Amino acid sequence: MPRSPLALAALASVAVPGLDVYDVLRSPHADADFEVVVVKDSTGRRWIVRAPLRAAAGAALEAEKGLLGALGRAQEAGLVSFAVPHPVGAVELGRDEGRAVVYTEVRGAQLMLAALQPGPGLAASVGRSLAEIHELPIAVVEDQGLPSYTAEQYRERRLAELDAGIQTGKVPPRLADRWEHQLENVSWWRFDPTVVHGDMGEHQLFVADGSVSGIVDWMDARVADPADDLAWLVAAASEDVLDSVVEAYTVGRREMRDPHLLDRARLASEMALVRWLMYGVRTDNADVVADGEGMLADLEAMLFED
Repeated sequence: MPRSPLALAALASVAVPGLDVYDVLRSPHADADFEVVVVKDSTGRRWIVRAPLRAAAGAALEAEKGLLGALGRAQEAGLVSFAVPHPVGAVELGRDEGRAVVYTEVRGAQLMLAALQPGPGLAASVGRSLAEIHELPIAVVEDQGLPSYTAEQYRERRLAELDAGIQTGKVPPRLADRWEHQLENVSWWRFDPTVVHGDMGEHQLFVADGSVSGIVDWMDARVADPADDLAWLVAAASEDVLDSVVEAYTVGRREMRDPHLLDRARLASEMALVRWLMYGVRTDNADVVADGEGMLADLEAMLFED
């Protein structure tokens, strides 16, 4: 059952002994998987409280805790320049409900993609931050027991996602044909897997003093295709902003140039609609299914204009 913000604030006080709660407000980042509130203590410091609403979300939250510790150590070692949330306490919610986790708040304000300008400033900082993630040792993820794929395994995973979507009868045939052709073009899929955030977007990036100050929501992290972390930019950024991000990203990578990085990023952005549709199918959420169908129809209309 959903918990009130006050109930979550009380849980935070249990999870972090000595935390003196002064105020609490519901976070805009609550979703179908998590309740999220922001708690202020008596000194004005802010803390984030997340409580899972499903067993799978609770398991993902636990896996993320270990990764955040590893990422914090990576920042201390100078491997990344951005901060991540630091888990400071957790409390059991009840039988089979998992645990609510309390985190420090990352400094800064959320990135607004629409306000991002091309050039050597913030856009370049975004590119450098993505490169830092992809240059991390893969052991940072693998040591936490998180998924790790070869390039071929990841291509097969994408094919399986497409097949599952097609079986629902809700994926337009022209889109299915387009994606199947791209997935079967093996020249696209010769890449070196890297650490990836896995759910990157403007809501996950925090900005302060003109550069990326923090990155949040690491529950989908894995070793996989670096193109996934660029998909949101390919889908929504202007061409000149994308160019600035990619230029800085390329400078920050040691790997030789990946000629199909943006091709796979575009494919990932399109196939995200299939994953959203399948989320609705798995959770038996008719509204999500309808939303997914509508977005797929809009994408088909845009890509195959008569």
